[in-house]
Amino acid sequence: MNDALPVAETATPAEFTSYLDGIARLVREKLIPAEPRLEGQETLPEDLTELLRAAGLFGISIPTRWGGLGLTMEQQVRVMFEVTRASSVFRARFSTTIGLGSQPILYNGTDAQRAEWLPRMASGEVTAAFCLTEPEAGSDAGGVRTMAVRDGDHYVLNGSKRYITNARQAQVLIVMARTEAGTRDAAGISAFIVPARTPGVSFGPADRKMGQDGSATSEVFFNDARVPAENLIGGREGGGFKTAMRGINHARLHVAVTCVGQAQRLIEEALFHAMNRRQFGQPLAEFQLVQAKLADMRAETQAARSMILETARAFDAAGEAQGPIIADIACCKLFASEMVGRVADHAVQIHGGAGWMRGTVVEQFYRDVRLFRIFEGASDVQRMLIAKDMIKGARA
Repeated sequence: MNDALPVAETATPAEFTSYLDGIARLVREKLIPAEPRLEGQETLPEDLTELLRAAGLFGISIPTRWGGLGLTMEQQVRVMFEVTRASSVFRARFSTTIGLGSQPILYNGTDAQRAEWLPRMASGEVTAAFCLTEPEAGSDAGGVRTMAVRDGDHYVLNGSKRYITNARQAQVLIVMARTEAGTRDAAGISAFIVPARTPGVSFGPADRKMGQDGSATSEVFFNDARVPAENLIGGREGGGFKTAMRGINHARLHVAVTCVGQAQRLIEEALFHAMNRRQFGQPLAEFQLVQAKLADMRAETQAARSMILETARAFDAAGEAQGPIIADIACCKLFASEMVGRVADHAVQIHGGAGWMRGTVVEQFYRDVRLFRIFEGASDVQRMLIAKDMIKGARA
């Protein structure tokens, strides 16, 4: 399949549409039928991961120069609308690579770092995990306490990270660590490329979570882990927060996309149930209160879809570094993550008792989508970013 994959530089609209149709077929014929296999699993089974690799999904955000598909942000969004109609666990298996793993290296890394890691990420040979969150540093990224101390031609890392997606499956870690002792702000943080098998790096057991079976998170520990100085991203200290934000803003937009894909699936499930479940001699879909729920679900999903596409186009036109684009990404993440929670609640309500039973799609998705209001910046953090941009604009 890889030989026929379109790339942004060469693909015609018809070729991209054909690729998109292939992704939709993969979701319909392979991923959705495999969803029951995810229950109770730590990570995605390897045969399913290989389907994602073969579809080029590990490389959608990486330029063709480095072996990826080189898709624009709008194209990535359209692809992910299709992928995330299936369980969001499928997306989680490659999401840390296409966003938080590859983008810091792509935009801030050295040529040698790009040449070594990006082609392997694009092929899916390498899974990347992003190590920022700590017991006392999450929304407050400046609170990072993991230390990296220069020792000759190496840095020695000590500290721990928490809730790290795909850590136990990763071959490489992108690690935020403090290189300037005594600081408590983002200016003293640097970013490192740390091979997962580096001596002194270890992992906790897979976390037990409310949802997202098949997508593992765990703690990561650094105990005198020696990392070559050449693995400092960009070759300079103090740029870690900027490096992290390159990946985080990309990831936040992709989370918003995921919320739309999940909402679309929930609508399909709710509508099917409403059309086929009968009460008082008629389908549920004939009751106006059920119709109101269905209408609200569709309207909110369409609103989120439209704002994400508009933001993706602006991203492609102006670049992520523009302040308003960052705020618009925050708007997308905030609205879409809150929206999908309401859609999931309506879907469970329409299903009634059946929606409360384990083994139904709406019950599983109801638990899965709760995460999206928390990770990659909680809703309140997005509100702060949006308001600060508004105030800054008013003062200008």
